[in-house]
Amino acid sequence: MSSTNPNVKMVDSHTGTATTGHEWDGIQELNTPLPRWWLIILWASVIWSFGYVVVYPAIPLVSSFTTGMFGWSSRGDVAAELNSLKALRGPMVNALNGATLADIEKDPKLLTFARAQGKAAFGDNCAPCHGAGGGGSKGFANLNDDDWLWGGKLEDIQATISFGVRSGHGKARDGSMPAFGRDGILKTAEMSQVADYVLSLSGLPTDKGFDKAAGAKIFEENCAACHGPEGKGDMALGSPNLTDKIWLFGGDKASITEGLTNGRGNVMPAWVDRLDDTTIKALTVYVHTLGGGK
Repeated sequence: MSSTNPNVKMVDSHTGTATTGHEWDGIQELNTPLPRWWLIILWASVIWSFGYVVVYPAIPLVSSFTTGMFGWSSRGDVAAELNSLKALRGPMVNALNGATLADIEKDPKLLTFARAQGKAAFGDNCAPCHGAGGGGSKGFANLNDDDWLWGGKLEDIQATISFGVRSGHGKARDGSMPAFGRDGILKTAEMSQVADYVLSLSGLPTDKGFDKAAGAKIFEENCAACHGPEGKGDMALGSPNLTDKIWLFGGDKASITEGLTNGRGNVMPAWVDRLDDTTIKALTVYVHTLGGGK
């Protein structure tokens, strides 16, 4: 049985506290007041919240919000800090703007600054594809080695970053590998032979019974125009060196055959319209000094 009659109250003999009149199976609820310290904190918080609403932005409106007496905003605070940082970096940025790429790498102070700027820009824009340290992954170039599709000199890297690869920009790096299988240029057996021949150029294992002469003939007729008669590639066309055992999409026969079948042609964005000249210059220096710049 329970009672909710507030008029039936008693004083608990153990604590001396009155009950609320609520009882359940002989258990009565004590009317214990809240601790004074807790009430003080509660009301202090209420008073503080009213003050906060008046002083800081707090109440959302239809298309805006109340700005508060101080006119403070987190966005404004960040903008002020960024402006302060720009002012601090101003002299070095100006020096970076006025220096050539070669001069930057000769000046230890400018080089350190450019690498720091470039590393930050790389993390924001390039790392999703090339990895945080530029190590790349399948289909995305490793920027730490000395193997370059479009050239590893400072000017080459700057042009690639600025205009991209197959990006649609008028000055973009262009050229792609045809889909020999999908477009019916080569038959399955021919692609198998030329894939084995490509493997042999790097001294990698080939299928048993591989006819090297037949593979070489197919390579000469279909691949040598871009990759060169010896398979060493051509940076002007972005065609890779097939003899160095460095593979962008994988160096096993299945990967090579897949490339022959469907072609290759990844896209790198043109950054010239997204990043300012100073950032592109810093990125160029950073990538060049990762370990593989010529």
